[in-house]
Amino acid sequence: MKISMIAAHDLNRGIGKDNEMPWHLPADFRYLKKVTTGHPLIMGRSTFASIGKPLPERRNIVITSRTDYAPDGVEVVHSLDEAIERCAGVSEVFIFGGSSVYEQAMERADKLYITEIEERFDVDRYFPAYTDEDWQLVWEEAGQVDERNRYAHTFKQYERK
Repeated sequence: MKISMIAAHDLNRGIGKDNEMPWHLPADFRYLKKVTTGHPLIMGRSTFASIGKPLPERRNIVITSRTDYAPDGVEVVHSLDEAIERCAGVSEVFIFGGSSVYEQAMERADKLYITEIEERFDVDRYFPAYTDEDWQLVWEEAGQVDERNRYAHTFKQYERK
């Protein structure tokens, strides 16, 4: 099974503030849908709460330490290991955040799907550091800036060396 991480971050690897994304980029949501549809998504409870509902056409697996947490439409687990074990037999699973789940998964990740937003935002959560020493850029495409997607952004895919 390939373990992939998918995230949008700014030039400082910032991913959020106060459990929200500090930008609005519909093109990134379309990219997320295109890449992850049909695959399991693993995320932390706060990330799921910020979305507010399961993403359609994907298994939504939520990691939490709370034993009383049971929202509709998701599988609840209590560790990253348990989440990955539940995905045995699938070709690719996506780690979808937040920052602590990304940190836990980074050593195990095989591929990164990154939307890099070419701005710096006021954030309090970050994507883990990654360098070309460990990761090879295998694909990139500049996103369109328009009235709905106001920030310059680039879609990138990295594979572990």
